[in-house]
Order: sequence, then C-alpha cells, then structure tokens
Amino acid sequence: MGNLDKREAARLVDRVIEKVAAWPHVTTEEHRFEGREFTLGPREVGHVHRWGIVDVPFTERLREQLVAEGMTGEHQVVPESGWTTCYVRDDEDVERCVWLLRLSYLYHVATLKKTPAGAETFAEVDVDAELAELGASDEVKAAFEG
Repeated sequence: MGNLDKREAARLVDRVIEKVAAWPHVTTEEHRFEGREFTLGPREVGHVHRWGIVDVPFTERLREQLVAEGMTGEHQVVPESGWTTCYVRDDEDVERCVWLLRLSYLYHVATLKKTPAGAETFAEVDVDAELAELGASDEVKAAFEG
C-alpha cells in the first residue's frame, strides 16, 4: 500500500461505493474485514475493504484475460480462483476498480437476462452497448460470452 493513510484509503473506497451503489438493482451490505459487498439479487458483483482493496469475481477465463491485459491482479488470498484484487491508491485506481465492478455487473446482468424474469428486470441495460462504452477488448467480450 505504500504510505497511503487509512483516512485517504477510506475516502477513495467511499467514492467506489457511492458509484456502484447507484447502479440499477444493486444492493449493498456489510462484508467481513471492514468491507461493503455489492449484490445483484443473489449474485455478488464484488466487495471493497476500507483499507483500499477491491475484490471482484469473474469466470476464470475472464479473469485470465483481465490479468493478461493488466487491468487487475489475481486475488491476494485465493489466486487460483476467478477472483481478482485491485488496489485503490488514487483517483485513477478508483476509476479502474469501478470499471472492473461494472464489468462484473454487466456479466451478471447478461446471465440473468437469459431468464424471463431477468430479461424484464434488466430490459433497460444494453450490455453490448455498455461493453463498447467501457472499451472492453474483443478478447474480454469473447470471454464474457462464455
């Protein structure tokens, strides 16, 4: 973490929480280790820790691609999983971590849209358009689709 103090880390993490909590159908709740978890129905989009860590779950294929592109790193505790860890140390990190959380959100929305209830609930979310807007690489889009 370097010399980022706890107050600054918490301020940056609060910015991540504020952005992600505003997304349609996202709920937030307490998470262990001074964390805040973002969920979409029963699915976890990711979680943050007050000291400046953001953990985001992906499929292993998608995680491998994001790590290869330098967008994130493997999870600090369970590196062999689909989880990733990114660190929030400055404004640029806030944007990158929000980008990763949005990618996770879109992955779950795309999966849920395959059901009749999900198709109705998430009708307003254009996953393909948002992936293009995020600037996701063709490899990420391909991993996204399975």
